[in-house]
Amino acid sequence: MNDAALYAGRVMHHRLRPFRHRFSYRICAALFDLDRLPALAAGCRLFSHNRANLVSFHDADHGQRNREPLRPHIERLLAEAGMREPPVRILLLCYPRMLGYVFNPLSVYFCYDDANRLFAIVHEVKNTFGEQHSYVLPANVAGPVRQVCDKRFYVSPFIAMRGTYRFAIRPPAEQVSLIIAFDVPEGPQLLASFVGRRRKFDDWGLVWLLLRFPLMTLKVILAIHWQALRLWLRGARLVPRRPPGLAPPGASQ
Repeated sequence: MNDAALYAGRVMHHRLRPFRHRFSYRICAALFDLDRLPALAAGCRLFSHNRANLVSFHDADHGQRNREPLRPHIERLLAEAGMREPPVRILLLCYPRMLGYVFNPLSVYFCYDDANRLFAIVHEVKNTFGEQHSYVLPANVAGPVRQVCDKRFYVSPFIAMRGTYRFAIRPPAEQVSLIIAFDVPEGPQLLASFVGRRRKFDDWGLVWLLLRFPLMTLKVILAIHWQALRLWLRGARLVPRRPPGLAPPGASQ
């Protein structure tokens, strides 16, 4: 499936320790082929690439966040991770800008080779302090993708830095699913997921998106701060933030 799509579904977060805290809400992500964004914008009145519209995608919201095209950025990340062969196709699952605003806690790039095989996934993570980090992981197995990596980036003030992420991913098709578990030395601490079903990306699909989720991208950032307040009121311990690249004592380098 090469075309852009909308994926309507539900985000869930379940904190497991030191106390349980769970929430979920409905959301809709978009899937973009990085090489086809101009053509996609040309075929939709309600969608634009690097220009204002009711729904839009701006290169400056991702990658180096400097308006640089995203393909060279992803190719550099892959090469730095030892994957020298550039991908033939790169699909990006993320939230689009709606009414001019977006915040993407996680943007996921699916990288395919010339045989249309998924060989790498780039997890681009943002925090609410304006910082960003990318985890570049191989995905050289058929079926559901499973990946593991050490945490290297400060995200939540209530989640420890020392720990390990485990990803279980079903790449975009009629459905897409992302399941992320975070384990600390004491055991599992957090389970997060997004499961969505494919809808067509066209003007009618965008009308549906705007009517069904009119303030969706604002809802994302408000939900992050609301849940943080709830955790703080329940007595969750604050984890100090350090400058990017500086790991806490005892953390994996």
